[in-house]
Amino acid sequence: MSFWLRSGVDPAECARRAGHSIALLLRVHAKCPDGAMEAANHRITEGLSEWD
Repeated sequence: MSFWLRSGVDPAECARRAGHSIALLLRVHAKCPDGAMEAANHRITEGLSEWD
């Protein structure tokens, strides 16, 4: 599950596939692995560039 999240799969989809609520999924599986902050920053920057 953490692998799916780190790979960019939407948390709602991960939760649905696992049969969990999103709250449970994020509480249990959404740790902050090495590089996660940088990857998130990159995705945010890419998303923002689409609005320019």
